[in-house]
Amino acid sequence: MSKLGFVGLGIMGTPMVGHLLAAGHEVTAYDLKDLPAELVAKGLKKAASSKEVAAACDIFFVMVPDTPHVGAVLFGENGAAEGLKKGAIVVDMSSISPIETKQYAAKIEALGCEYLDAPVSGGEVGAKAATLSIMVGGKDATFAVVEPLFQLMGKNITLVGGVGAGQTAKVANQMIVAMTIEAVGEALLFASKAGADPARVRQALMGGFASSKILEVHGKRMVDRTFDPGFRIALHQKDLNLALTAARQMGIALPNTATCQELFNACAARGGSAWDHSGMVKALELLANFEIGQTA
Repeated sequence: MSKLGFVGLGIMGTPMVGHLLAAGHEVTAYDLKDLPAELVAKGLKKAASSKEVAAACDIFFVMVPDTPHVGAVLFGENGAAEGLKKGAIVVDMSSISPIETKQYAAKIEALGCEYLDAPVSGGEVGAKAATLSIMVGGKDATFAVVEPLFQLMGKNITLVGGVGAGQTAKVANQMIVAMTIEAVGEALLFASKAGADPARVRQALMGGFASSKILEVHGKRMVDRTFDPGFRIALHQKDLNLALTAARQMGIALPNTATCQELFNACAARGGSAWDHSGMVKALELLANFEIGQTA
């Protein structure tokens, strides 16, 4: 069994650590909040800093919200870089900038350690069910060491390429997710305004070519009006900002990604930064002056 470290036990990190513990691994963790009592009861060890976690493990996982948070975990005061042993592996499972990822990896490798970027898709549901899609960037040999641990947390695990490739794949994933949420929202809004039962329309579409996980899960959220996260709009805004910033640097246009970002911005302006990202439909409803489920 491996000695593992984990920083970031939020909505995603908590169930992921639970799977590692259930497989018999020794896990030491740190979070700005108290560690979940149910995991401590199962043997999770508490550390006082990222440095302390790094000193206690051979493989160090990070699962925090954004690029600066990863930088602070790794290189801030009492950061992991101060405690890592030579030969240790850092695995960043956050969704952050591919550019900064390469910079972070270079610093970690200069310490005699290895680095994988391994962002995930599947949300809280996938984290709890251990069915996450995991997109990995890094060396083949390093991936081979960590892959058995990834298999405890996910089902679709792909080494995409070198360092940064995992984050690039995740940004692409978030573009598709946002545009699919927008499409599902428009379709159910159209159906509801036309007088059809949006729940039954969704059920009918689930059996056809328009079927998708987003229609299944987020379409139901839209019909049931349940917008507790899930995956917060503020985090999806961050991911689309990564896409749009990179697009400007590469000189390409991403018109529909930009539209989805503006719809998220409209939600945020109405106090919806903490809504589940399926709440994008509320911006569409505002434009239509009609709510899904309302009598036409």
